[in-house]
Amino acid sequence: MKINELFNVAGKTAVVTGGSRGIGEMITAGLLANGVKVYITARKVGPLIAKAEELSELYDGECIALGCDLSTSDGVESFANQIKEREDSIDFLINNAGAAWAEPYDTFSEAGWDKVMDLNVKSLFFLTQKLKPLLTKSASLEDPSRVINIGSIDGLNIPMFETFSYSTSKAAVHHLTRHLAKRLVGENILVNAIAPGPYPSNMLGSAVAHDYSEIAASNPRKRVGTPEDIAGLVIFLCSRAGAYTVGETITTDGGLVKTSGHNLG
Repeated sequence: MKINELFNVAGKTAVVTGGSRGIGEMITAGLLANGVKVYITARKVGPLIAKAEELSELYDGECIALGCDLSTSDGVESFANQIKEREDSIDFLINNAGAAWAEPYDTFSEAGWDKVMDLNVKSLFFLTQKLKPLLTKSASLEDPSRVINIGSIDGLNIPMFETFSYSTSKAAVHHLTRHLAKRLVGENILVNAIAPGPYPSNMLGSAVAHDYSEIAASNPRKRVGTPEDIAGLVIFLCSRAGAYTVGETITTDGGLVKTSGHNLG
């Protein structure tokens, strides 16, 4: 029942998609700081490699960059094969890679729909499917593997912006999480989702010119999310403390969804 045992994730191996910036980088940093070996992926190989080196040095850990485009079936297959070439098993899969698209309803494009749904939902499903053999390899009743899907409070509330495919994709992620949880729990793989509210990121920042002051002021907690907030929740779900939590979508939003009924995430 000691903290160091309940929340211990040291010695594990994780994959964090979209792990080089934003919420993905926060999660990667938290895992590295606590002794997890982390593979990260993104499309832009140069910045990805630089970020992996930076985080490895900062946290005295092992962060490995594997560049690829997860928005295509070939990209998912390639990435899964790269992991399989390097590891016999993995313990945690954090499906964080995602895209957003805003466009007026009357002119909302098929390209904006497909880009978001393909990366946020389709690729998440197929990457989890292809990495399942590695997730089951070391999983046991006492120490199951974990899959954490990063959703959004935009999939719980109606967002302010005209991001129709994004909010729909995140609602799909939350429901897919429950479906995958039912399918995989018997194989000692626990699947949960996290629905972040406003956190500093390129995705949210581009919508508010990277000025989070208004968003912070309107949040019940009077601030935006921090790396500790998201990393702490991921570590809980991946540790012994979270080993009886299955199929949940947990919000980390300062109380937006439950106390204010509107959404700035």
